[in-house]
Amino acid sequence: MPDDGVIATEKRYRVAQWGTGHSGMPALRALIEHPTFELVGARVYSDAKAGRDAGELCGTGPTAVIATTNIDDIIAAKPDCVVYMPAGPDFDDICRLLEAGINISTLLEHFHDPQTLDPQVRQRIEEACQRGRASIYSSGPSPGFVTESLPMVLTSIERRLDCYRIEEYADMSDRNSPEMFKLLGFGAELAAVDVNSVGRAAGVAYGASLRRLADALSLEFDDVEVKSEVATATKSVETPVGTIEAGTLAAWRIEITGIRAGQPLMQFIPTWYLTTDLKPAWEIPFAGQGWRIRVAGDLPLDVSIRFAWPTPEDGTRAGYGNANRPINAVPNVCEAPPGILSTFSLPQIVSQLQ
Repeated sequence: MPDDGVIATEKRYRVAQWGTGHSGMPALRALIEHPTFELVGARVYSDAKAGRDAGELCGTGPTAVIATTNIDDIIAAKPDCVVYMPAGPDFDDICRLLEAGINISTLLEHFHDPQTLDPQVRQRIEEACQRGRASIYSSGPSPGFVTESLPMVLTSIERRLDCYRIEEYADMSDRNSPEMFKLLGFGAELAAVDVNSVGRAAGVAYGASLRRLADALSLEFDDVEVKSEVATATKSVETPVGTIEAGTLAAWRIEITGIRAGQPLMQFIPTWYLTTDLKPAWEIPFAGQGWRIRVAGDLPLDVSIRFAWPTPEDGTRAGYGNANRPINAVPNVCEAPPGILSTFSLPQIVSQLQ
């Protein structure tokens, strides 16, 4: 390891891509095209994709790597790391990979803080890590980059932190992700959606990341509070998943707040929407995807970050934003000691630029 703590990437890592959906497909392309990685496996979930060349699936040249629905094929390929991007975790599969000595870098938010896992599941995963001498790390743009890495940079010029507030805005109308639409209830009648349940799930995921951040800053929450609200479309919306009818659920706003001494210390407030024509009408300060970050402290900050696609059509490349961080983390994960890792236990993740 260099003196600056950044993992060197002269080594070529054997990798397998697990899942080829909204984020997994651009991840597959990136792994094929990047000289740091050698693609040795591709796990898919449909018979239509199984048996096809991985390069054919994502539009690159042939790779001689054939997509499979069988975990045994992935284990037999002996990757150093699996880039794990299914719709949700299969803990049996995860443990099998780790026990086989295969590291995992994933978008799934379940591993930001092991304390949020079911104790029996956590024990299984930690034991699998030790048996295989492998590790698992979870990070994406959000949670991950915007809730962990970027706050460490911005707070490094503060001497007092009163509140760190992240507002996220994401137009999801171009996403061809039926699983995500179903999970969020997009297009459903409000009476059919358990708003509090979805909010609690988001609170666990993002609250875990904020807790890790607070710990890294030598702070501590007394509690995490979650509030959720939804809005309906006033006009029908065409999406890759289908038509979202007027009057059905088309937007979420969830407020996750870490409380310290009775006051908000950290907040993450995502607004996920399919249209800006909403009832009730919400203020959405910019179209597309991005964040507004406000730091209240002895040096107040107001920072806006937008995904600056040149044309609306380029917004469909948002999957690359999801895929890039877990891919960039592969060298760190492979070189780390076994266990459930965090952003704050790893050397700085750097871009694997081409």
